Amino acid sequence: MRSVSPFHLSASMLFCALVFILSSKSVVAQSNGVRRHLTVNDYFRIKDVNDPQISPNGKWVAYTITTMNADSDKTETRIWMAPTDGSKPFPMTAEGYSASHPRFGPDSQTLAFLASKKKDDKTQVYTLNLHGGDSEPLTHVKQGVENFVWSPDGKRMALIINDPNPNAKAEKEHGPLPKLITRLQFKRDVVGYLDTLRNHIYVFDLSNDSLRQITSGPYRDSDPVWSPDGSKIAFVSNRSADPDHNYDTDIWTVDPNNTDKGVQIDQLTTNPGSDISPAWSPDGKYIVYVTDTQPKLIWYATNDLAIIPASGGKPHLLAPNLDRNVSNPEYTPDGKSVVFNLEDSAELDLAEVSSNGGPVEKTISDNLALYSYSMNPKGTIAALISKPHLPAEVFLDQSGNLARLTHTNDAFLKQIDLAQVENIHYKSKDGTPIEGFMFLPVDYHRGTKCPALLRIHGGPVYQFDFGFNFQSQLFAANGYAVLNVNPRGSSGYGEDFSKAIWADWGHKDYQDVMAGVDYAIKQGVADPNKLGVGGWSYGGILTDHVIVQTNRFKAAITGASEVLYAANYGHDQYQKEWEYELGLPWIKKDRAVYERISPFNEVENIHTPTLVMGGDRDWNVPMQNSDQLYQALKRLGRTTELVVYPGAHHELTRPIYLKDRLERYLAWYGYFVKGDRKSKNPE
Repeated sequence: MRSVSPFHLSASMLFCALVFILSSKSVVAQSNGVRRHLTVNDYFRIKDVNDPQISPNGKWVAYTITTMNADSDKTETRIWMAPTDGSKPFPMTAEGYSASHPRFGPDSQTLAFLASKKKDDKTQVYTLNLHGGDSEPLTHVKQGVENFVWSPDGKRMALIINDPNPNAKAEKEHGPLPKLITRLQFKRDVVGYLDTLRNHIYVFDLSNDSLRQITSGPYRDSDPVWSPDGSKIAFVSNRSADPDHNYDTDIWTVDPNNTDKGVQIDQLTTNPGSDISPAWSPDGKYIVYVTDTQPKLIWYATNDLAIIPASGGKPHLLAPNLDRNVSNPEYTPDGKSVVFNLEDSAELDLAEVSSNGGPVEKTISDNLALYSYSMNPKGTIAALISKPHLPAEVFLDQSGNLARLTHTNDAFLKQIDLAQVENIHYKSKDGTPIEGFMFLPVDYHRGTKCPALLRIHGGPVYQFDFGFNFQSQLFAANGYAVLNVNPRGSSGYGEDFSKAIWADWGHKDYQDVMAGVDYAIKQGVADPNKLGVGGWSYGGILTDHVIVQTNRFKAAITGASEVLYAANYGHDQYQKEWEYELGLPWIKKDRAVYERISPFNEVENIHTPTLVMGGDRDWNVPMQNSDQLYQALKRLGRTTELVVYPGAHHELTRPIYLKDRLERYLAWYGYFVKGDRKSKNPE
């Protein structure tokens, strides 16, 4: 149901890439010579830069570049390296396999990464000597390695390894065996049905290739971080009586030299909500982390930065009045401040606060989207930043001087004429201020009314930010004005703004997105007779709410959505979230809430031609509701089609599926919104 956010569970920024903002209010495409419009195939020409990691000595930044090929239906990720002196970057891994998670050793002479070089191999840790030579596998773990962290002295690594599957040999010989399910949480998208195997922490000694398990039990352990002296590892784990019942992850510490598989561990936090992302102070006396003190509010709650003595004690919040989501805290080298990602309105910034608490200062901001960063012992920061007209690239920040380090997509962008984008602000029906972005058609002439699309983001606690949305640029290249707005429920605007739709989906957020449509019409941009609407995940869910309440749209596309909410309980992965927000569906008063906000109960109101889409292995928002919506519309004689992507999960990843989806978007909107009979007739 919910799309991944860097501040809420986790993501995929499937379409973040390209917009270059010339001011806080307007982003204008520049023309240098003859340029062409964006096409569907251009989605596969843009290279996705990610995960910048600066070396301890400050001379290098390693990062990944992911490329997709729709013809071969393959995706590949390679590790690259950029010298910080501005010299030309170069690849560190070869073509033919994918590599990820590059991390420098403490001496800056070795680069480790995760890879599976052959089709059936499990993922292992590989190392590269920066003085030359091929990469070599460091680990040979039968079930593979999911994550690793260097020790401060570079002699050991903390590994995250899943428990071995006792049925692996039998399943290899005979195929899948029956699954015995005993857990309350028994499904997860991509993973499928859940067993009782868990992730635990191991210590790998590079000197003798020995591997020792240091945590165990029916718990999932993650986020290992070494103390500065290497005597402790902090990690995150939910060790309550039944972790499937709650969000109670805490910060723990364990001795990396223990021989009891973590029987003796120390619990630092006791907050009933989630405590994650621990980071040690340089002197090893404190740990900073991200905390959620209101677990009953699930994803609607705003999280906080907290600090706690590493020896145990009372935590305190560093910025209790911030009311904005934070992530990825790190101490500055002198230990006096904490650096972190900050989500504020439609910006994703880097910010800093005193380690004693106090006012928050933005250190990298101004209408941009900073997705991730790393900081070395000298305080130099490598950051992944997207600006308008610029796919995400690596930037280097030294003492407040921000310089762009990579130019991965420059040659491609010189060919493309991108759309003008306006950062808009308007008021909803009840006066609530709403922010968003309006993409104008390429070659747009002011005062011309044009076909317009309302595209709704997932989440619901997510947002459109100052990074580029490829879909919207593609629509603008095909003659549409596009509205990307952040209605109530979105992140970036405080807890009250997010929780305004609690157990009330399709009401205030509906008013907010429709007010955005009215704004575009009043500006003389949107043609009120040529409107389309659509979205994926919660974007599809809100689309369903829109089309049962209005017939103003000529076409709708609802992807990975749900309409009959009680039918999802026990069928998707959100049993806790349904219970917290709506209650138990077999209790009469709770069931009334499910039914009150389910758009399926008003499906007879839908007269908008509706394209329904989804993946048949999606356990996030299963196809069941999409099937039901399609069946109802077909039974009512409405114009509709159902597109099912075989083997696909919630987020489409196969290039041929991604291409197919974009082509179907253009065909459906072209036929019904533009009335373009040259478009493929969806009927």
